[in-house]
Amino acid sequence: MLRQCAKYTLGQVVRHKKHPFRGVIFDVDPEFNNSEEWYDNIPEASRPRRDQPFYHLLAENDESYYVAYVSEQNLLEDTTGKPVEHPDLNAMFGSFDGQGKYPLQFDFN
Repeated sequence: MLRQCAKYTLGQVVRHKKHPFRGVIFDVDPEFNNSEEWYDNIPEASRPRRDQPFYHLLAENDESYYVAYVSEQNLLEDTTGKPVEHPDLNAMFGSFDGQGKYPLQFDFN
């Protein structure tokens, strides 16, 4: 099985190649690590390879905020320079840097 390093980093703003949403990466799996039911619900012609990084996103579209699980092959760097408005961002990240990233926020108390 092919293993590769993740192309994107925690706190980075990305967008989906095919669907109209963007989000901030808060976790990365080195390869597919979700349920078979989730994977089987993707149309077979559109199923991503399992042997690539998958990203957990605090995602948003024009209608809602949610958590998304997306393969690397379906992501692009977001170049809009706009912040993401997901309500859970403040629990994990500091302020948007204006250049496509949110710094990780550590609270050890």
